[in-house]
Amino acid sequence: MPAGIAAIDTSDPQVQLRAHRLAREPAVRPPNGRHIVEDHSGRKELGKASVYAPRFQGRKMANGRAFDQRSRAAASKSLPLGTVAKVTNLQNGHTALVTVEDHGPYVGGRVVDVTRATASQLGISKREGIVPVVVAPVAVPQANGAVMAGAGAVPGPATGN
Repeated sequence: MPAGIAAIDTSDPQVQLRAHRLAREPAVRPPNGRHIVEDHSGRKELGKASVYAPRFQGRKMANGRAFDQRSRAAASKSLPLGTVAKVTNLQNGHTALVTVEDHGPYVGGRVVDVTRATASQLGISKREGIVPVVVAPVAVPQANGAVMAGAGAVPGPATGN
């Protein structure tokens, strides 16, 4: 289990209340451009997921670790590094948990880059490469060192509103 998830007591009524409130809010769109705009709110994001290109294998990510296509690493321009999020493919309902370890993608409308392993779990074929998704943060690191529950802490797939 990822460390961020273990730090959240999902049996706590306050945590459940916050997660359910966030899950009912409409999803937001990803920021445009190349600027990193961290969102610590835990709200869902609606956009497109793309798959990391093979040339990134072994390259250093924003968190300093080497990228591995077999991992569950993801890139986001808005979720803080270390965020654990539930990604739901809106075409088939498949979900996967990812950990934000890199910044990007830098293409308009794209909300997350995922590894080849995660793409397989989400049912994204090599031919498709890009699919509509909802990214629902489960555990969001805060600037003060705390970890807060997000919309994805609610059981079941994330849904787009």
